[in-house]
Amino acid sequence: MFKNKKKLRGYKEFLMVLPFIILVIMFCYYPLYGWFYAFFDYKPPKPLSEAEFVGLKWFSYMLDTPTKRAQLGQVLLNTLAVSGLSILFSWFPMIFAVFLNEIKSKKYRKFVQTATTLPNFISWVLVYSIAYCVFNSTGVINSLLGDMGIIDKPIEFLQSSEHVWFKMWLWLTWKNAGWAAIMYIAAIAGIDEELKEAARVDGANRMQIIRHITIPSILPTYLVLLFLNIANFLSNGMEQFFVFQNNFNKDTIQVLDLYVYNIAMGSGGYPLATAISIFKSVVSIILLCVTNKISKVTRGEGFI
Repeated sequence: MFKNKKKLRGYKEFLMVLPFIILVIMFCYYPLYGWFYAFFDYKPPKPLSEAEFVGLKWFSYMLDTPTKRAQLGQVLLNTLAVSGLSILFSWFPMIFAVFLNEIKSKKYRKFVQTATTLPNFISWVLVYSIAYCVFNSTGVINSLLGDMGIIDKPIEFLQSSEHVWFKMWLWLTWKNAGWAAIMYIAAIAGIDEELKEAARVDGANRMQIIRHITIPSILPTYLVLLFLNIANFLSNGMEQFFVFQNNFNKDTIQVLDLYVYNIAMGSGGYPLATAISIFKSVVSIILLCVTNKISKVTRGEGFI
């Protein structure tokens, strides 16, 4: 039936990826049907067919009063600050992977890699439970500092609005640094060992090999991941901020994803939350196109 072997191979490869294409369509594209809620005055549990069509009402509703504009501005500031910190320190997993690869003891290297990767598989609920036990006003840290006579009253690490962005970045780094380093460890494993041997013959020490061979070799991987993070600048996730939010830090911890959730579950309802989600998606697509263009200019090729 197929006389052209290349064409036959193409069909086989297509059939191999077809299940994943179907999954992407089901879980990424089909849910976009929910965007219709932003154009109706929808109130559950009634079906959408019984809701009144209101056009762009909810899009203008987001900014129709100074209070709403100020609230949305604060939410965007929180989102940009947390994402900005993540991008500013996006080099950390790469450097961590470089120095992890330099550990000579194989058993110790595996121990460190396993210990730093395991937190990625811990849910944010459990992370908050750990944080509560350690940093609560009656937790381990305050009890230890009090017993040592360093403090007279407990330090409110969790019930405080100070340095919330930095705290959230620290928890995110602790949870994801080991997992994020796996990509760089794989890239380091692909470096030609002959380059390092030639450098050693020429008298290069370990730091010079890292500087002139290892880091330049994995830099393309870093740039691709960096551009993807920039494209997802408005996506911080919701779970981390949801479990850490309280009445003391709500104003500074509420990022865009958490804001959408709070509106959907509160007085704003699904239509307003959907309108904000559409705004976020449009901005994310624009950022993706811009970063892809920058990637083409700087690297000679894009990532999409």
